[in-house]
Amino acid sequence: MNVERGIEVAVYGYARVSTKGQDLKAQVQALKGEKVEYIYQEKFTATRKDRPEFSKMLDELKEGDKIVVTKLDRFARSTIDALTTINFLNEKGIDLVVLDMGGERIDTSTASGKLMFTIMSGFAEFEREMIIQRTQEGKVIARQNPNYREGRKPTYTKAQLDHALEMLTSHSYNQVVEKTGISKSTLIRAMKKRKADEAERDSR
Repeated sequence: MNVERGIEVAVYGYARVSTKGQDLKAQVQALKGEKVEYIYQEKFTATRKDRPEFSKMLDELKEGDKIVVTKLDRFARSTIDALTTINFLNEKGIDLVVLDMGGERIDTSTASGKLMFTIMSGFAEFEREMIIQRTQEGKVIARQNPNYREGRKPTYTKAQLDHALEMLTSHSYNQVVEKTGISKSTLIRAMKKRKADEAERDSR
């Protein structure tokens, strides 16, 4: 425990990684370097709302305590989430230190730190929205290509499948598999689709 402004305070650290295979060691070491007394850590994706260790830490906090995190995305899922949590901490008289936020150390115990946190949180959210927008625009352009397929890129092109299906008029499935390398299940699906498309055209 430390004593600041005549109040006994504690310094808490929070470390999180997105997958169970990732290592928390670097974050924990950075937090220990800040003389953090209690470190809460967990492995959950940023989109999950249930962060039990984070909730436990919030329940332990008292007026004058401090939270230290290495980066903003370890602390919150979005700008709204970050600012909502900060408002909660402010109401309880708890400060937040972000060791690396856009290359800067942010400490909300100061007025300038609070301002920088709000501004840089907004920039982080804006950058994420821009990435989403560029991805969506790229898909719109890609869909103009008749060979475009949403999701995983097909193993074989339409031309390759069409050629293999033509071969089936004079060869068995096993022969076409041997000559083209395309699996029998893929050929069967492609043939079913071709017949369905032809039936739909004939019905018009």
